[in-house]
Amino acid sequence: MSNEWPKWVRDDGSVVSCTEKVKVMAENFDELKQIAQDALEDGLLMEVSEEQMRKALHELVDALVNPYNKI
Repeated sequence: MSNEWPKWVRDDGSVVSCTEKVKVMAENFDELKQIAQDALEDGLLMEVSEEQMRKALHELVDALVNPYNKI
């Protein structure tokens, strides 16, 4: 699966340019996209509303927690 993911940037706006870090991010997002696509398709095959599936996927992402939050 080949995707054009965004250029990854740090909080200060500088670009993450380490080849290995960029590679890991691409692999992670490729996997996430495939899992989300599979979940959407499964839901649609089970007659779940597409709108509800998309909303649930968005809510899942919105509920992710940053364990490195600088408080």
